[in-house]
Amino acid sequence: MISSKLPKMFYGGDYNPEQWDHETHLEDLRMFKLAGIDIATINVFSWALIQPDEVTYRFEELDQLINSLYENGVYVCLATSTAAHPAWMAKKYPDVLRVDADGRKRKFGGRHNSCPNSPTYRKYSEKIADKLAERYKDHPAVLVWHISNEYGGDCYCDNCEKAFRVYLKERYKTLDQLNQAWNTNFWGHTFYDWDEIVLPSNLSEHWGNNNSTFQGISLDYSRFNSDSMLDCYRLEYDAIKKHVPDSVVTTNLMGFFKQLDYFKWAKYMDIISWDSYPGLATPFSFTAMAHDLMRGLKDGQPFMLMEQTPSQQNWQPYNSLKRPGVMRLWSYQTIAHGADTVMFFQLRRSIGACEKYHGAVIEHVGHENTRVFREVAQLGKELQLLGDKTLDATVESKVAIVFDWDNWWAIEKSSGPTVALNYVDQIHKYYAAFFRRNIQVDIVSVDTDLSKYDIVLAPVLYMVKPGFAAKLEKFVEAGGTFLTTFFSGIVNESDLVTTGGYPGELRKLLGIWVEEIDALLPEQKNSIVLKDTYGDLQGKYECGMLCDLLHSEGAEVIAEYGDDFYQGMPVVTRNTFGQGEAWYVASDPEERFLDGLLGQLAAAKNIHPLLETPDGVEVSARTKDGKQYLFVMNHNATTQSYELGNGKAQDLLTDRELSGSVEIEGRGVQLLEMK
Repeated sequence: MISSKLPKMFYGGDYNPEQWDHETHLEDLRMFKLAGIDIATINVFSWALIQPDEVTYRFEELDQLINSLYENGVYVCLATSTAAHPAWMAKKYPDVLRVDADGRKRKFGGRHNSCPNSPTYRKYSEKIADKLAERYKDHPAVLVWHISNEYGGDCYCDNCEKAFRVYLKERYKTLDQLNQAWNTNFWGHTFYDWDEIVLPSNLSEHWGNNNSTFQGISLDYSRFNSDSMLDCYRLEYDAIKKHVPDSVVTTNLMGFFKQLDYFKWAKYMDIISWDSYPGLATPFSFTAMAHDLMRGLKDGQPFMLMEQTPSQQNWQPYNSLKRPGVMRLWSYQTIAHGADTVMFFQLRRSIGACEKYHGAVIEHVGHENTRVFREVAQLGKELQLLGDKTLDATVESKVAIVFDWDNWWAIEKSSGPTVALNYVDQIHKYYAAFFRRNIQVDIVSVDTDLSKYDIVLAPVLYMVKPGFAAKLEKFVEAGGTFLTTFFSGIVNESDLVTTGGYPGELRKLLGIWVEEIDALLPEQKNSIVLKDTYGDLQGKYECGMLCDLLHSEGAEVIAEYGDDFYQGMPVVTRNTFGQGEAWYVASDPEERFLDGLLGQLAAAKNIHPLLETPDGVEVSARTKDGKQYLFVMNHNATTQSYELGNGKAQDLLTDRELSGSVEIEGRGVQLLEMK
């Protein structure tokens, strides 16, 4: 568990009493008890309060706050406050200010406003983390250390440019190797001196967010930018560990956040934490997939839900309220997918600035007689009763989907073949087909051990990193089922095309050769025509966006295109390889086809749904000490029913025994301990 001092699901959230007077804080403490709040994340944006100048540090108010919380039964997740530098720092040391992609130097303001390669920022952020750790290393209230907050952004200043050159020297060793990796003979870009290299920005190689004339340079900048912020995090991490070696240190991630390679970051995090902010229209399957990604970052270890809103957000175009029951439902969905905490932003609503309309446990009215507070208190009571039953429980999956940040960066900086290709959307499309069947999925990296899985998917595996093709061959040869799709096996880790025919290093495994790639307009469609019935699949299905024109080199042709000049060419193939099989889906198919195909692949591996349920009723499971806990979650507004079959279960939230046909209310949750 995260801490033996609090052996239950952590329940709390971000707390900013520096924005209020002491009387308000005392009232907060009273209401925290009513709501079951037992942990508060503090000091997230207090750098300017703690350090009013270069040499002065004032910890007295923080001392009082930590003591006051602890004396009232509330533990602390202590942040280092380095997500926004003080105004005095920007004035005296302008190197901390970022430069945007158009070459404009920012002034003081906003947050995440520090250049990650600023010597000043690195010096003072490490120093304040060091002082905090030294001061509070033995305080019994502190359970988790929280570095900075929601890292992100980029910078194109002179310090970043110099650091980029150092990064490239370490990566490529020689200019000859760099020139080869970037294919700089194209457009006369050959470099003869490291100082000739400039950052890829709107002043050089870029125009807009996803357009680059030199993808190799842009890809390396994405890697460098992620690593630069990681270096800042690691400075603070090491400063804390110096004083508190057994501390639990984290920073809050943001799901499918493009700028940072979270698989790389996870290696330096003691526990993953993240901020979950789905919109009212976000598919439930997408939120589940984001939770599974967070769980997958550390190979299935439980994670922290660091932030969610109890009611509404402040930054979306339409900040709708969570309907009654939805906060509780989404909280349990997070737990079902591996969370060991439920925490909110924020515990009390701010009265000014951009987050004053972001939801909170304590609303502007200032008392507990609100719908939101009642729902928070109800959940707090349930989590108290639940205790440690699900803490450290694992999510066991036989299906994995490979996700890779380098691949994401490379695909969406690519000049062609279509602007319609969105990597995360394609991952979600395949994930959702399993989600609808209540089959659990792990989201894994190219470095993950695949041997424990029966099925591995890698949709749009555009970039094949060194050794990964051999790893997939070994997995399939041993009996695994692998599936990939169009626009796969195209380039290496430098975004250079693997010549000799697509899909490059995957060609042997898949038993195909892709000759051409056709990009369809949004209104254009082709069709997938099954040669024979395959399980529930038969007849004709729609496809579009991209169509690979391929030839079989030993693979069995399962389906062919039904239209255009490539009518009759293979569109879905299956290749026997050792004891397993490798599938290729050469176009973007309709949902109905994927449901049928992936359902058949699962059935062939004896992977069955946890429960058969109506649409909108999600089932996930966690396992601990040989016991399986099923989370049944009804995302519909109306009552639904499902069958438990021959089994019996105890609903831990109501203490009812269930069997046979079971009803679940609209937006309801059941936590079943199977008998």
